[in-house]
Amino acid sequence: MTTAPPDDQRKLLEVQALDTRLQQLAHSKRNHPSLARIAELEGQIKDLNGSLVESRTAVADLKRELTKAEADVEQVRARAARDRQRLESGSVGAKDAVALTDEIASLTRRQGALEEVELDVMERLEAHEEALTKVTAAYDALAADRDAAGAERDAAWAEIDAEATTVTAERDKLAEQVDTGLIAMYDRIRAHQGGLGAAALREGRCEGCRLELNPGDLAAARSAAPEQVVTCEECGRILVRDA
Repeated sequence: MTTAPPDDQRKLLEVQALDTRLQQLAHSKRNHPSLARIAELEGQIKDLNGSLVESRTAVADLKRELTKAEADVEQVRARAARDRQRLESGSVGAKDAVALTDEIASLTRRQGALEEVELDVMERLEAHEEALTKVTAAYDALAADRDAAGAERDAAWAEIDAEATTVTAERDKLAEQVDTGLIAMYDRIRAHQGGLGAAALREGRCEGCRLELNPGDLAAARSAAPEQVVTCEECGRILVRDA
């Protein structure tokens, strides 16, 4: 039979209240609204990241395509310029002059076709750059919202941790004033009963499981010596009488 001073048994309810508060704080930390918001934003950022990568890749590819198109146009333009220079120099014979004239005409047509390709690439690049700007802005906005939610979480956690530290110190100080055997018994029960190891006996009801004791158990609890530690027959928690 476990015994402990009645005052120590009553102090268990104070210890329990502090332990319950610590549980509430831990629950608040695990379930702070900012966590759901962060998870939601992270999901949106992940989804948008694929579009961002695709858009960046498209812009990079088109820039390379534009560089090649510009080089092709410049190459034809330079060849035509050299032919004109030779033709205008008067240093070529009539046959070569005809050939140069034909080549210049062909290069002019080629240049026109290449410039159309170049223009098409430029237009597509402009459209993709505009799309990339919009996607980047959306991504940055989501990232900023996520960072803000993270800051809110950190501030809330800091506040919760500060209170938990204070409550833990108060709990430890109070527990030191309680019979060691009783505290050990309370901690064992609490570990197996969802964090609730002691409860008041009020109006014939266990405040732990919220069930009324049957007449026999209630009579036994009330007739037990004050120093005797009584437990609830239903839930096994320590019943604190005269709470």
